[in-house]
Amino acid sequence: MNELDAFILGIIQGLTEFLPISSSGHLEITRKLLDANQLPSENLLMTSILHFATALSTIVVFKKKIQELFAGFLTKKSIKSRNYILKIIFAIIPAGIIGFTLNDEIEFLFAGNTSLVGLMLIVTGLLLFLTKIIKPKNKKISKTDSIIIGIAQAFAILPGISRSGATICTSLFLGNKNRDSAEFSFLIVIPVIFGAILKDIITGDIFSHQLKISVLVIGFSSSFLFGIMACKWMLKIVNNNNLIYFSYYCFIMGLISIYIL
Repeated sequence: MNELDAFILGIIQGLTEFLPISSSGHLEITRKLLDANQLPSENLLMTSILHFATALSTIVVFKKKIQELFAGFLTKKSIKSRNYILKIIFAIIPAGIIGFTLNDEIEFLFAGNTSLVGLMLIVTGLLLFLTKIIKPKNKKISKTDSIIIGIAQAFAILPGISRSGATICTSLFLGNKNRDSAEFSFLIVIPVIFGAILKDIITGDIFSHQLKISVLVIGFSSSFLFGIMACKWMLKIVNNNNLIYFSYYCFIMGLISIYIL
C-alpha cells in the first residue's frame, strides 16, 4: 500500500463513517474495484488507524458536549449527565457482544460478496426512505430507546448496513428529536471503536502487519479531516430531515453491487 491508497481509503472511511451509506460496504466495493492486495482487507493496523481517526473527529466535533458530560459525572452534580452516560453504556452493550463473539464470522461471510453487500445497502436505503414518511415527534431518548438503538447498531456490523443510518433512523422511528438522534448516534460510536481497537491490541492482531509511517500518517490525516467535515454535514442533514436523498444513493449502489460488480 502506498500513500495514495492510504489517502483514498482515509477519505472513504472519514465520509462513510458518518454519512448513512455504510463505510464497511464501501470498503468492500472499493476492494472489488481496485487491486485487493493494495487495500487493508487483511491489514488490521491501517483499518484501526482509520477508525481511530474518525473516533477522534467525533470527539472534536462534540468536544463541548463530552466535557459537559464528564464534568457532570465526576462532580456528581448532574443527574442528567449521569443518565446520558448510562444510556450510552446501554447502547454499546449489544454491539460489544456481537463484536467480540461474531465479528470474524460475519466478516468471512461478506468477504468479497458484493451481492450480499448490495442487498444490505438496499435495506439501509429503505430505512432512510422511511424517515420521510414517519410523523416527526420531539421526545427525548429514554433508557429503553438507547437499548433499541444499540441493537440497531449491532446489526450495522453487517457490511452494507450503515451504522449511522441504522441508529439515527431507529431513534427517529422511536419519535426522538432529529438533533438528539444524530448526536447520540455519533457519541455511541466512540466507545465501540476504542473497544474494537483495544480488542485487537490485546490479541496482538493489530501488530501482525507493518506499514510505512508516511502511509499511516496520510491515512489517519485524511480520515480525521474528512470525518470532521462529514460529521458536521450529517448533523445539518438530519436536522433538516433530508436523509431520503441518501436512500436513493444506497438503492443505486446496492443495485450496482448486485448486478454489475
